[in-house]
Amino acid sequence: MERIKKADLKKLEKIISKYEGENGSLIPALQEIQRELGYIPQEGLRLISEKIAVPESQIYGVITFYARFRLKPQGKYTIKVCHGTACYLSGAKDITDSLSDELGIKVGETTDDRLFTLETVSCVGACGLAPVMMINDETFGRLTPRQARRITKKKK
Repeated sequence: MERIKKADLKKLEKIISKYEGENGSLIPALQEIQRELGYIPQEGLRLISEKIAVPESQIYGVITFYARFRLKPQGKYTIKVCHGTACYLSGAKDITDSLSDELGIKVGETTDDRLFTLETVSCVGACGLAPVMMINDETFGRLTPRQARRITKKKK
């Protein structure tokens, strides 16, 4: 489990204090924590539970039910490599492997500096540009592994 940074813990405590003792405050509190920290720290679930008076299991259930909540920090740049049929057949796995090597992370992980998160997705709807990756909302198509690495280096 990733250790929460002291600065993030202070932000978490400040946010939770606003919702302490309020009925129905779990989701608004989680939304604010997510917005401020970029994720819901697992390490902070006990604190959230104590202050908002909701069992940890219920908090975890809410976080894992809604796709917008994350239990791990996301990078500033989320790289999504399309692994749909057209992209996969055009070399998406090589692009993913190349980016994984370049960034020093596996799919689903975030770099230590929280700059990049690497993900694979089923389809981005740009089959004519295969293979495709997205960095946040920007789409890059007809990629080679070398081009993908070059694009990420420009984001550093």
